Amino acid sequence: MLRPTAALYYYLGYEEIMPLRVTLLCALLVTLCNVSVAQQPKVVNIPARHTAANSGKEMFAAYCAACHGKDGKGDGPAAAALKAHPTDLTILARQNGQKFPSMQVYRAITGEAGISAHGSKEMPVWGPVFMSMSHQHESEVHLRVANLTDYIKTLQKK
Repeated sequence: MLRPTAALYYYLGYEEIMPLRVTLLCALLVTLCNVSVAQQPKVVNIPARHTAANSGKEMFAAYCAACHGKDGKGDGPAAAALKAHPTDLTILARQNGQKFPSMQVYRAITGEAGISAHGSKEMPVWGPVFMSMSHQHESEVHLRVANLTDYIKTLQKK
């Protein structure tokens, strides 16, 4: 009994089937490469736009939602491209005995907490960005970070 490949060689001849096999193999390799490239999302860094210092919600949407998601669950559109999955900000209180860790969040935003994802090229430390935005006025930076921290507090699950 002839194998299917052997039958093709027998009926079509070696000279006719080899170019087809090479063409199919090349097409398969090109397809696999395209799929591989398409599945690797990339983070594109853009300059932070200026927002109102008194609106934690506006700042969260502008600076945090791309990674942490609009609801703070860590499912933002850029999350898939990051090496470290963004923190689910809605469970911070639950993880801390139902007490929202305001100072920890404040320090994470400013960069004082030393969280590995914050401060990488993927996740900026917002303290210096806010300082630049606020024209070196520390009181405005404090206002920004405090309002952003307060907004994150409102995202907590009960």
